[in-house]
Amino acid sequence: MQYQLLFAALAAAITLVLAQQAPDCNAFEKTCPSNKGTTKGHINYDLTQTSALNEWTTLGGAVVTGPDGAEFMIHKQGDAPTIVTDYYIFYGEVSVEMKASPGTGIVSAVYMLSDANDEIDWEALGGSTDKLQTNYYGKGDHSEDYDRWAWQPVTRPQEVFHKYTWIWSKEKLSWAIDGTVVRTVDYADAKDGTRFPQTPMRVRIGIWAGGDPGRIKGTIDWAGGETDYSKAPFTMYVKSVEIVNYTPAESYVYSDKSGSSDSIEINGALSSGETSSSTSSAIPATTDTTSLASSSTVLSTTASFVTSSSAKSENSTTVEIATSTSSATDLSASLSPSGLSDTTSNSSGPVSSLLTTSSAEPQSTVLGSNSTSATPVTTGSSASNPGTGAVASATSSFNSASTSDSGYVAFLTLAVGFKFIQMLAWAICL
Repeated sequence: MQYQLLFAALAAAITLVLAQQAPDCNAFEKTCPSNKGTTKGHINYDLTQTSALNEWTTLGGAVVTGPDGAEFMIHKQGDAPTIVTDYYIFYGEVSVEMKASPGTGIVSAVYMLSDANDEIDWEALGGSTDKLQTNYYGKGDHSEDYDRWAWQPVTRPQEVFHKYTWIWSKEKLSWAIDGTVVRTVDYADAKDGTRFPQTPMRVRIGIWAGGDPGRIKGTIDWAGGETDYSKAPFTMYVKSVEIVNYTPAESYVYSDKSGSSDSIEINGALSSGETSSSTSSAIPATTDTTSLASSSTVLSTTASFVTSSSAKSENSTTVEIATSTSSATDLSASLSPSGLSDTTSNSSGPVSSLLTTSSAEPQSTVLGSNSTSATPVTTGSSASNPGTGAVASATSSFNSASTSDSGYVAFLTLAVGFKFIQMLAWAICL
């Protein structure tokens, strides 16, 4: 009887917690609008900058930014400031650099939620100074045994910034702290996949008082005790958010009410090489390339400019390649089609090495080999033309080569060699 009462209290507590995180539309009850996606494969938010909140919706109270990042504060009963991405992702990686709030009953939460009530959580309790909770739900099912919770050790989460990461694929879900995986759930582990999170989700970050005196005892006990608002404000800090989107697309649509990944229709999915990246901060990160998609265009282009600017450092490197129009045109004409084909198909040649086409899938940059993503685009701003992937890859490779002496000399040697061939052909014709 005692166990039944405990189970009932716990069920009531979880139901109340989930009510705090209800989706905008329940895909099991009605036909929901399409989920807005993003065509960006890799997005960084520097939350020390106010502009980084432009792609987030703020709920439950104001969120301001400062030198320690976005500040989520509880001043009084009822405060629960939360930010939500304006778009959904369909599998990927999310890293949040967070310092949890202290305070009995205060919950610092980072979670994802779908219209099918799939959910993935990090929850740090203000009174737990050496651990935090990981959790997940599939289809909103919280009626069975509560074996999905797991506590993970962490050092002083209310005093130290830690990076909390999900790596979410169709096959498995992992949680990592500061780059080290601390928990993994395989698809089959979640009731043979039926309760595995597998529908498009939005990222949500916020703070709330699980210990509010107005809540039921089960919730207050779970949160660590009753919250004393006389000790407010309670503040959670989030310095940065990094999102790697494995399925960049314009939107996602539920084709039925099964809540399975196979029911999701992907609209406006990007083909190979079309993904882009974005950094929301004071320092823009862009890669802009003009007419550098193949060796033939390099030879016939009057001038190409490659500019690379890094968001992680304020140094920028600009390489300008200026080629005489008449020389380049004559040179291109003097080479036979077979000779040019041989040159461009040689993978060891310095020109073809700059033109590797990028994969459309976004690259895992969070955990390296621990991640399940393929080989995606990590930098570069995409245009609408289909050659963008090759251009972005070429830009990155060329900048790398041209900033070293050996790469620069190799490029000059190639140019001089082509000119020598032109002159030799001209002499033979005479």
